[in-house]
Amino acid sequence: MKIEIWSDIVCPFCYIGKRRLEKALATFPHANTVEIQWRSFELDPEAKPEPTTSLYQRLAAKYGNTEAWARQMSANMTQMAAQEGLAFDFDRAVPANTFRAHRLVHLAAQHGQQDAAKERLFKAYLEEGQDINDTVTLSRLASELGLPTAEVEQVLASEQFAQDVRHDEYQARQIGVRGVPYFVFDDKYAVSGAQPTELFQEVLEKVWEESRPQPVQLAGSDGAACGLDGSNC
Repeated sequence: MKIEIWSDIVCPFCYIGKRRLEKALATFPHANTVEIQWRSFELDPEAKPEPTTSLYQRLAAKYGNTEAWARQMSANMTQMAAQEGLAFDFDRAVPANTFRAHRLVHLAAQHGQQDAAKERLFKAYLEEGQDINDTVTLSRLASELGLPTAEVEQVLASEQFAQDVRHDEYQARQIGVRGVPYFVFDDKYAVSGAQPTELFQEVLEKVWEESRPQPVQLAGSDGAACGLDGSNC
């Protein structure tokens, strides 16, 4: 089973959705057959890095509301995240453009570290207040993942994987993605948003069952046969 997930690193719902899917997979008997592929999605491609501006100020300006409103919204999100074992700290969050980070995730995918890279970047931004637009920060995070230093430096100093990010975003438009996280199961079923763990469990079971269709017994096909207990043999 393949699960594609469109997300942005600065999206708190994406990190919450990741945890809920992981909890569902922890109880799914066939989790070892599941392949997860992360797809890039920039919520604000034109976002300017603002390391000296608080997230509350940025949200207030973007939505034409007050900082008090932004703080309350963030507090509600923090409480929701805590239920999933996540410790969001929006007081420390550094507003950033995520394009470089998305390209780094594509590099990590080539080394079998895509999910680990996504996890590390989510945590860096949402819990640790790290600047995920800063090349020094990204280099250090990549080093923690064991990615080759020379390749990381090459990616951050160029536009490598830019087309991969754009292609993911093009695909998102083609299938009608309007917000993230957005999960697609086996190119057949889509789940939008950080849905409850129970819903992910239901979808996993449904997709698995449909991928393993049972033979239909035709009418009048009950001919002579051996029973499980050896009878009639």
